Amino acid sequence: MTQAVDSLTQRIADFVVGTTFSSIDQEVMHLGKKSILDALGPAIAGSRTRSCRILQSYLSNVGIVMEGAGVFGTPLRMPARFAALANGTAMHADDFDDTMQADTGKFQGIHPTAPVFSAVLAQAEMLSRPVSGSEFLTAYHVGVEVACKLFDATAPQHILGGFHSTGTCGLLGAAAGVCRLMEADGSNIRMTLGIAASQAAGLQENFGTMTKPFHAGRSAEGGVMAADLARAGFTASPIILEAKRGFFSAYGGGYEQERIDGRLGAPWSFVDRGIWLKPWPTGSLGHPAMTLFLDLVRRNDIQAENVERIVVRTSENIHRTLLHHRPKTELEAKFSLEFCIASIVLNRALGLGDFTNEFVGRSEIQRLVQLIEYQTFTEAEARAEGYTIVTTLGDIELRDGRLLSGRRDYGKGSKADPMSDDEVEAKFLDCASFAGFPVSAADEIVRIMDNLETLDDVKVLGAALLAN
Repeated sequence: MTQAVDSLTQRIADFVVGTTFSSIDQEVMHLGKKSILDALGPAIAGSRTRSCRILQSYLSNVGIVMEGAGVFGTPLRMPARFAALANGTAMHADDFDDTMQADTGKFQGIHPTAPVFSAVLAQAEMLSRPVSGSEFLTAYHVGVEVACKLFDATAPQHILGGFHSTGTCGLLGAAAGVCRLMEADGSNIRMTLGIAASQAAGLQENFGTMTKPFHAGRSAEGGVMAADLARAGFTASPIILEAKRGFFSAYGGGYEQERIDGRLGAPWSFVDRGIWLKPWPTGSLGHPAMTLFLDLVRRNDIQAENVERIVVRTSENIHRTLLHHRPKTELEAKFSLEFCIASIVLNRALGLGDFTNEFVGRSEIQRLVQLIEYQTFTEAEARAEGYTIVTTLGDIELRDGRLLSGRRDYGKGSKADPMSDDEVEAKFLDCASFAGFPVSAADEIVRIMDNLETLDDVKVLGAALLAN
C-alpha cells in the first residue's frame, strides 16, 4: 500500500494520534459533557420509539449473541457494532440531539454526538481493559471534531445533492473516535477512514421517516466495524478523503480546503460556531422560528382562537429540508415547520408527547397549520440583508386587526442563546421520565456525568444507561 505523504487523510490521522486530554481546554471539555448529557435523555426516550423497537427486535432475532455492550434504555447487550447501531438510532430517533449548523452560505448541519458517542462507548464497553473517563472524553472530542470539520469542508453540492451529513461525515467522525480510543497509529487510522468512507451514506429524502435516525445508528456501527476491520489487517486507500475518486469528490465534487487544513481543534467546533442543543424535539433549522413565535405569543398573551393568519419566512433551503408542509403523521410533523409553529401558538410548548398521530391530527392543530403561509427568501436577499443560515421572519395577524412581527437570527440552544446546565439537566430528567426510566437511575446518570472525567472505567456509565 502506497504511503500517504502530507495528505488530508494523513493530517486527520495526525490529529487523532496527537490529541490528548490535556490539550483540550476546559471550556471545550465542559461543553462536550453538556452535549453528552443532553443526548442521553433523547437516547433513553428514543429507545422506546416504534422504530427502535423494530430495530431491537430485528437484532435480537437474527442470531446475534446477546452479550457485550449495553443497549440504552433496555436490558439488552450486544456486540459493539450492533449496540452502536441501536444506540445511535435511539439517540437520534426523536431528533432531539445536538446539531452543528453550517456556516452562513452553506446548508443544513450535522448531528455529531449520536454517531460518535454511541460508537466510542460501545467499543469502550467491549475492551478487556478499563477505559477512564478522561480517555473516553478525549476519543469523543476527537470524533466530534473530525465529523464537524469534515462537514464544514464539504462542497455545498454534498447537501444540495441530497446527502445527509450525519450519515456521511458522522461515520468518519465515529471511526476517528474509535481509533483514538484504541490508540491506533497513523497507518491504521488511514485504513480505517478508507473503509469507513466506502460505507458513508444517508439520503435527505428519508427525512420524516424511521430511516432518518437510522443514518446516525449506521454511522456509529460503521465506525466501529471500520476500526475493527483495519485492526485485523483489512486494507483501503490511504488517501480516501482527497483522492480524485475519493470521499469529497464522489460526495459533492470536491471540498473547501481552507475549512479543514489547520482548523482541527483550532478552534474546536464546540467554541467556534458552537454545537447547538435543542429545547424542542424537532429539526434545529426550525428552532429560530419556534423561539420567535413563542416570544410573540407570550409577550402578547395570544390565544390561538384569535389568530387570523400566520406568515413565516426562511431560506429556500430550510423550506426544502422541513418538507412536510401539511403533515398528517407524527414522523412528518418532525419535519414540518407549520406543525411546530401551530403547537407553539396553541400550547406555548412542544414536547415528546406531542409527536403522536392523534395530536398532529387534532382539529385545533390542523386549523392553525392551514393558517400558516410559509414564504422563502433567496440567497441573494439573504446576503443583501445580512441574514444568517437560519434567519427567520414571522408575522401573526389577529382577528382584532393587530399585526405582530419579529425576526430571529438564532434559536434557543444556539451559541447566541444557549441552554444552561440546569436546562440541560432538566431536559435529560424529563426525557427519562417520559420513557418511564426510574428516577433514582436517572439521578445516578446525572451524578456520573458531573464527574465523568474522573471515572476509572466508563463501563459504569454504560451500566447506568441500561434498564432492568
